[in-house]
Amino acid sequence: MNVGYARVSTHDQTINLQEDALKKAGCEKIFNDVMSGAKSDRPGLLQAVEYARSGDTLVVWKLDRLGRSLKQLIETVSNLNSRGVQIKSLQESIDTNTPNGKFFFHVFGALAEFEKDIIRERTLAGLASARARGKCGGRPSKLTKEQIQQLKALHKDPNNKIADLLKTFNIKKPTLYRYLKM
Repeated sequence: MNVGYARVSTHDQTINLQEDALKKAGCEKIFNDVMSGAKSDRPGLLQAVEYARSGDTLVVWKLDRLGRSLKQLIETVSNLNSRGVQIKSLQESIDTNTPNGKFFFHVFGALAEFEKDIIRERTLAGLASARARGKCGGRPSKLTKEQIQQLKALHKDPNNKIADLLKTFNIKKPTLYRYLKM
């Protein structure tokens, strides 16, 4: 069974062209959305994906209707393929029922993995560069080095209560103990 999915980004646009093409392609059931493809929560797409069964083909006007980014597209296609649902794009003439269509998506999958690795590499290089310049990530310290030394000295005195230290330095108990370990 062919299941269709159509999407336009705004209410000013019309979905008729896509729906007509999907009907002509033999779609028995058509789902649609009127919202940006950047949104991950698209009810029409979710319904189409849930409706499609193993052996069905999800037909779209163009691949960009399924996802705004390559990552979104690959995730959607992988999810459908794992359930035995094929993908067909009318404008790009891609059909995962064919060897060429399968090859196309394998290439896209490899590109997505490559892109993810490049981003991870850049992130790690940026963090290493920041550390080399004396910067460290995370939330800024609540107390200065001098305040931490003062806190440790006051904590050693058995006459000082933990509650008083918390009030004096305006910190919570876990923060106090983290500073004492430093």
